Amino acid sequence: MLDQVNATPSAHKRLPWNKGKLTGAKPPLRPKHVWSIRTKLQIEGRVRDLAMFNLAIDSKLRGCDVVAIRVEDVAAGGYTADRATVRQKKTGHPVRFELTEQTRQAVDDYLKAANKRPGEFLFTAHGGANGAMSTRQYARLVSEWIGSVGLDARLFGTHSLRRTKATLIYRRTGNLRAVQLLLGHTKIESTVRYLGIEVDDALAIAEQVDV
Repeated sequence: MLDQVNATPSAHKRLPWNKGKLTGAKPPLRPKHVWSIRTKLQIEGRVRDLAMFNLAIDSKLRGCDVVAIRVEDVAAGGYTADRATVRQKKTGHPVRFELTEQTRQAVDDYLKAANKRPGEFLFTAHGGANGAMSTRQYARLVSEWIGSVGLDARLFGTHSLRRTKATLIYRRTGNLRAVQLLLGHTKIESTVRYLGIEVDDALAIAEQVDV
């Protein structure tokens, strides 16, 4: 009888925070997925989302750093620059990144449409407030973009955007040090884990080198 009184009903047991979610590293997007999302945002005239998506892919920044970007970080002179530097929140170290022509055009179009000025966050909070967009809102947008082209939004996330270009660069060049610098990792081991590099990858690169 005492055991029955002290027993905790199963209905009241705490559920793990990630119940029903797929955990583990989020894979990068494939180029065809990037183009599909980009095209869809263009067709729908979603100027802000297109600028944000393109900037996230090019910058290879974490979500917390994407939403913290200010106008002057990428467009100090009124137009989007070829390269930009942002200080990472996680490490406190600055990281530089390139901005492709299509990204610069998308950001310029957005700056004009939103009448953005230096000193302001590039992507502001929901409802038109002047504060930065939250990482949660950004994550919801990413899920929406991914789902809109028929991908399972549970499999991908904000880190998928961060990993996309870095993974392509590594696969095409095998230059791990370059990818480390672009991601802003302080240790090469972090880059190896982040890209999911296996022994087979290393051997494949080694086979391409003759001495």
